[in-house]
Amino acid sequence: MNRKIFIFTVFLAILSIVISCSSRPDKKAGTGADQADDGLVVKKLIEVLSPADNASYSLNSKISFAVAPAAGNPEIDSIEFWFSGRRIATEKKVPASVEIDPSELKSPGRKSLRAVAYREGIRPQTVTLFISLLSDIDPVIYGYKVLKSYPHDPKAFTQGLVWDNDMFLEGTGQPGASSLRRVEPLTGKVKNQVNLDSDLFGEGIAVMDKNIYQLTWTTRVGFIYDRESLALVSRIYYQTEGWGLTTLGDKLIMSDGSNILWFLDKEFNVISSIEVWDNKGKVDNLNELEMIEGELWANIWQTDRIARIDPASGKVLGYIELNNILSRGARKGGEDVLNGIAYDPVSKRIFVTGKYWPKVFEIEVFKKKG
Repeated sequence: MNRKIFIFTVFLAILSIVISCSSRPDKKAGTGADQADDGLVVKKLIEVLSPADNASYSLNSKISFAVAPAAGNPEIDSIEFWFSGRRIATEKKVPASVEIDPSELKSPGRKSLRAVAYREGIRPQTVTLFISLLSDIDPVIYGYKVLKSYPHDPKAFTQGLVWDNDMFLEGTGQPGASSLRRVEPLTGKVKNQVNLDSDLFGEGIAVMDKNIYQLTWTTRVGFIYDRESLALVSRIYYQTEGWGLTTLGDKLIMSDGSNILWFLDKEFNVISSIEVWDNKGKVDNLNELEMIEGELWANIWQTDRIARIDPASGKVLGYIELNNILSRGARKGGEDVLNGIAYDPVSKRIFVTGKYWPKVFEIEVFKKKG
């Protein structure tokens, strides 16, 4: 054979092999199978029949978590059912189902479900979906009655309010106007004040033992002050935005503008968290916080509404509607919204105010009829 012809023949043979390999499909047509990196054929083993992804259920519901064989009816060796990070059952055959009682969790929120299928020679396959568990409590709606009003600095962008030793402690916001203040209730006069650096936006405050804690909004730094002198003791750091702050026993509770509340120790280490939900969905924009007789009260930003929350579960127990407590005519713009709750545990008095409001109101709340 001519040397040139031989070389050309070899070239064609190699080219044919390359084209054949490059055109081979990764998925075998019509089989629903893929070729895994290790050469094992991977088949879809199961399909979830219920619940639907992103479905919502009440905490008092019973939920059927059911799976069936995928198309082609492949056999499996076993299947595991997982709910909210915990394995709840193992079955040997499909179709299979388990009944979930979400009330055992006691807390609403977004929860995960997983089905993990096993078959010899095939990697375990996981199907994951999520459901929302709504509170099983119908919130009580409360009205209000103003008992007294007190003067308040209309230039104070109120972010936190605390009753402490017959005085108000107040945290204010806005760059260049953020401060921690001790205020005389009857006159509204500022007795002591510490100003934050002009690049910081002050947020919620809380008192624990001999200290006052103050958050900032987006800079993820806060401050601990001496309760008597307001002298700076130390700084604290956190990984979210800082909005509202209060105390529950030896813990601090912080909001970040979402529906999540963070429980922290006095060094600001995260202990736990809860999600806040009512019977219709999650409750976002939680802002200034106050513990009142075992309930966690939270301003809902940009509304005249306060949520009364069970701090153990995150369920909304009720809403206080404070419509027109400060008339619309007395408000200057979109920022001067309700934001400030303080409680006098000795006299059982409740105080509320807002950003740039000229008054602090002492109120009484009552259940609305119907």
